[in-house]
Amino acid sequence: MKPPLPAPLDRLTGPVFDIRDKVVLVTGAGQGIGRELVGILHRRGAVIAAVDIDAAAARRAADELGSRACGIGADVTDRDRMEQVIGEVTDRFGRLDIVVANAGVTPVPATLRTMEPGDFDRVLNINLTGVFNTVHPALDEIVRSGGHVVVVSSCAAFAPGMGGSPYMISKAAVEQLGRALRVELAASGATAGIAYFGLVETPMTHAVLDADDLGRRINDLLPWPLSVRITAAQAARTIADGISRRAPRTIAPSGWQPYALLRGVINTVLDGRLAADSSVHDIVRAIEKRR
Repeated sequence: MKPPLPAPLDRLTGPVFDIRDKVVLVTGAGQGIGRELVGILHRRGAVIAAVDIDAAAARRAADELGSRACGIGADVTDRDRMEQVIGEVTDRFGRLDIVVANAGVTPVPATLRTMEPGDFDRVLNINLTGVFNTVHPALDEIVRSGGHVVVVSSCAAFAPGMGGSPYMISKAAVEQLGRALRVELAASGATAGIAYFGLVETPMTHAVLDADDLGRRINDLLPWPLSVRITAAQAARTIADGISRRAPRTIAPSGWQPYALLRGVINTVLDGRLAADSSVHDIVRAIEKRR
């Protein structure tokens, strides 16, 4: 007798992945999406390693969860330290099943012509190299356990990047890292997925788009539904639900779905329109006057 065919959703996203008693490491877990995510995963039965550059914030996040969690201070740009962190987690819990590379920063608003090279380096070092530093030393454990990796990209990976291009560049590169990783892990039975978010209500978003007059002008360029915001808790639930089905891709809010699927056509038109838009020219000039 032939085995039953998988359900359509299983063909698209893989079988259900039960995270109960799985050991999960999350970077950027001291606040925002990461803080919400460790709480959700813990409530679903996972064992948590909360990692953050702010060691005290990481410990607070873990303390709120109890004995099945630990908080670890680490800078994702420190490759040696991240290797130590993976060792600490596996020594303490005996395994590592899931890694979520979530830590990230936004740049000081600037054009490529006027930005400080050090600002560019900082964003790429945290948002891109920090993801590699998190994932790479964990991969042997992920393969051994048949686990799952999530890299947090952004809808900024396929949106125009004027005034903040290091962020967009880093997130586009993280997308490619995640795609390569999913294919490379497939033969071992382990999986990887990419999380994309539009605007999320976090302190980082408020500082860049709400507390700054130029940020508000840039935010106003986004049409509905791309201007819709979600909470950090909603973003975290999207990641957690994606892990449970080993999703290759999760994206929220849903208004970004058509853009993501049709980006090749949309961006060809959009880049031309933005390049010809006098209001965009005014914003670029205003950004450059600040330097």
